[in-house]
Amino acid sequence: MLQDKRKDLDAEKQKKLLERLLHELSDRNPSLYYQPTSEVALQVERYIAHGATLHAEERTLLERLGRRDIAVLLSLH
Repeated sequence: MLQDKRKDLDAEKQKKLLERLLHELSDRNPSLYYQPTSEVALQVERYIAHGATLHAEERTLLERLGRRDIAVLLSLH
């Protein structure tokens, strides 16, 4: 039960981080809004790997997410 709560908390943190990163990317590229979720997820994944300013804890939360995971989390907001 405690593990389930931990997973839910991690998922919420991941979602908030992804929303922040998406906002940062959207500021740089306003047409991102009109891209398919799979393309947005790819750009977010690349941003995490090569340009995002993240604390160690944030990076740890996001490093285990694949492109599909990112797409699913972004589609839920």
